[in-house]
Amino acid sequence: MTRQTPQTLTCSLIYALLALAASPGAHAADASRLGAELTPAGAEPGANKDGSIPVWSGNEAQQTGWSFGQLRGDHFKYKADKSTLTIDASNADKYADKLSAGQLALLKQIKGYRMDVYPTRRTCGVPAFVAENTKKNVGTAKLGADGWGLEEAIVPGFPFPMPDNGTEAMWNSKMRYHGVGIDYKNVVTSVSPRKGSSEWIRAGQEFTAYMPWGVKGSTLLSKLPPVEYFAYFAYNSPTALAGQALAISYFLDQPGSETFYYFPGQRRVRRMPTYSYDSPQIGMENQYTLDEPFVFNGTIDRFDWKLAGKKELYVPYNSFGAYNFSARFEDIAKPDFIDPGQRRYELHRVWVIEATVKKGMRHTAPKRTFFLDEDSWNLVLADDYDAQGKLAKVREGFLIPVYETGTCDVSAFVQYNLNEGRYVFDMHAAGTGSDVHWITEPGNNPRMKPGFYTSENLRAISDR
Repeated sequence: MTRQTPQTLTCSLIYALLALAASPGAHAADASRLGAELTPAGAEPGANKDGSIPVWSGNEAQQTGWSFGQLRGDHFKYKADKSTLTIDASNADKYADKLSAGQLALLKQIKGYRMDVYPTRRTCGVPAFVAENTKKNVGTAKLGADGWGLEEAIVPGFPFPMPDNGTEAMWNSKMRYHGVGIDYKNVVTSVSPRKGSSEWIRAGQEFTAYMPWGVKGSTLLSKLPPVEYFAYFAYNSPTALAGQALAISYFLDQPGSETFYYFPGQRRVRRMPTYSYDSPQIGMENQYTLDEPFVFNGTIDRFDWKLAGKKELYVPYNSFGAYNFSARFEDIAKPDFIDPGQRRYELHRVWVIEATVKKGMRHTAPKRTFFLDEDSWNLVLADDYDAQGKLAKVREGFLIPVYETGTCDVSAFVQYNLNEGRYVFDMHAAGTGSDVHWITEPGNNPRMKPGFYTSENLRAISDR
């Protein structure tokens, strides 16, 4: 595994790596830095040395006139930006210090792969109630006795805006505000063809995620169900998967997940206690595991998480191509990679987190490096290494400003399998005819209630 050297990591935020003091007065002093010398999310507000990363100027207002059902990219404030740099195999080494090991491998191994770089736009902020809760979390939020579970926080808000370690940083990513739910009326999990074939896997489905802690306001996490999120999805294609449906609960303080799976051939719901972590997803030809969606998914207990510092990287940012529901799928998802014209890269500061599988545990990717956007705590990039220490998979999350929530989020992502020359494209809207919908108010939506995600309800609504 190629490890980041101290020379490649920026240390401009040394204060963010200092241990939080234990006294209440010190906590109050730390909290006062948020919204002043730090952004409300804990990021460095200033520009970088040469100004290629600009000053964070606060929450970016959306373009006027957007409403759900319209293309998000059409209302992006900087949609007229032009690319200022193209990185491909011919010049990749010149920019290697601003690329991850995985990005460098993609540029060198995949014929025709390129990255178009645009001006950096720091479009990510948070609503006032999230900013206030994040301040209150300094000295309040805490991990559990197990060292990895989240025991307490004031939500919705970032639990650890000035993290001491990688575990706290990962919880910031998991607890970023993206509403109370995300609804996909029509999402297609896509796996590119095997070498020598032209046949894709295209698994159509409806998908809903529900975050009970995402209700607007200010609530102690300990007063809520200990759930990171509930998920439901039901396949409608291809024939081999049509009718299958799942209800999954991911917990804040319990390993694994609680998964119920409906099999139409048996007309029954089965509990699947081992269907988590690096278990291959059914029907995806071993290309896609349960902990790979959204760049990382599920509980974090199997890894030790090292906060390795910060780095300036070219990462997917304000990248709306994957959310273009009116485009043709084939115009966005090419045989070997996502079309370069549908990917936008910008230079941003990212937290670098090195994940190493714990002693006595196993995982198909025992070493991983994750990169978190400093302004939003979204996972925007990951490099996975196999048991031999060889780079095996690369994931990129397509971050966009979300007009419903006033934050940024990563839903759509791509994962490249370097060994097999295939890729996964999921949680996108490309060519589906319907947009991803971020839900900010639960209302009377039955899917915004825990009871929807029980085995009994799964059986009742799954009839094929």
